[in-house]
Amino acid sequence: MQWSKHDMNPWRRRELKIPPDSLQGWVSLAVWEFWMGMIVCATLGLGVNLIVAAPRSIVVVRDFTRCYDPSSLVQPCDRIAYKIGTLNAAFSVLCGLQLIAVAVWCLWELWNAVQPKPITDDFLQLLDDSFGRDWRNPRTWPWARARWAYGFTLSGVTATLVIWTLISSSSPAKAPTARVDTSESFRVVR
Repeated sequence: MQWSKHDMNPWRRRELKIPPDSLQGWVSLAVWEFWMGMIVCATLGLGVNLIVAAPRSIVVVRDFTRCYDPSSLVQPCDRIAYKIGTLNAAFSVLCGLQLIAVAVWCLWELWNAVQPKPITDDFLQLLDDSFGRDWRNPRTWPWARARWAYGFTLSGVTATLVIWTLISSSSPAKAPTARVDTSESFRVVR
């Protein structure tokens, strides 16, 4: 059994014809890229949100037992008894990085989907090797391939951002929580 490059991907899509030659080809290209744009935006947004929210899961417990003792220390009240939630924050960052990697992988899949067929003619291959692409010159960059790969994808990203904004604006705003530092000390009375 012989596999092609497109048999290995997780999407099991058929080979795309670029440019599409029928209405069905245009619709399938647009729907697939729109869906991939939604996946890219959602995974990237969730990954960044996990990384940004990770420090909020760390809880610091401070020791205030020697707060009012006369001592020579400059800051007697600034002692940390212990921290909890650090491993939870590390796993949140790890999951966020993995979601960002999935978004980059999806972008790479989009780029590979519109890869042109290899040049089989020797003379055309020689011309392409000589004058094909100079990465220092933006006029020779593959702009057409980028338009085919990410044209409809941007509409999926935009739709996801609109949906995300509508959902987040419709939920009631949380009242800000006040931070209260309390301390209590006990003494044995005789």
